[in-house]
Amino acid sequence: MEISNFSVIIVTGASEGIGLATARHLAQLGAHIVLAARNIETLKSLEQELPNSLAVSTDMRKPEDIKNLIQKTLEKYGRVDVLINNAGQGMYGLFEQIDIDEYKQIMELNVFGVLRAMQEVIPIMRKQGGGTIVNVSSGLTKMYIPSLSAYASTKYALNALSFTARKELEPDHIIVSSVLPNMTATNFNKNAIGTRPKWSAGQGAPQMDAPEKVAEKIEEIIRSGAAEISLN
Repeated sequence: MEISNFSVIIVTGASEGIGLATARHLAQLGAHIVLAARNIETLKSLEQELPNSLAVSTDMRKPEDIKNLIQKTLEKYGRVDVLINNAGQGMYGLFEQIDIDEYKQIMELNVFGVLRAMQEVIPIMRKQGGGTIVNVSSGLTKMYIPSLSAYASTKYALNALSFTARKELEPDHIIVSSVLPNMTATNFNKNAIGTRPKWSAGQGAPQMDAPEKVAEKIEEIIRSGAAEISLN
């Protein structure tokens, strides 16, 4: 799809990192951006920075917040052209030491929150004749890294949901795509549950991409409608 002054795009996790870079990038292209995150102070500041934007305090672990996000979007703009599911959280820990309760928290945000948001916008997009859903997954789904099995598994699950939804929603002209970033220069490590493995704390740490680079890839996949895109 084309990104124009008429496009209404929801970006979750918009207060920092990939979400922030994506919101700014797409706003520069003229789109109306709905900014969703828990940090409403940051969102309000960003709302002042970006023309034609709307800040909505949203905890993607809470179904009522997701419903409110979509409702506020419709009240303001009357449609949803693109949903970018970016909000997520990391988790470190060896497989045999995974805390199940913490794992459930990560699943609630990285998988269930995305699923709920998709289910909320699908009827809207179907009624308006189509739309685009972009789910930010991870390049970890193409590799196996010690201490990241729990986090990576949430993204594997997200991939399965995305690819299946893409097939199911094709007749409704709703395109579901996945973006698979590598390690990105964000607060991922700071916000993650658990202790970082040695490779991410100093010597031997993988090279990190700028969040702006991921934002460009998100724009690219919105325009192309491809099933997935990586940063390699």
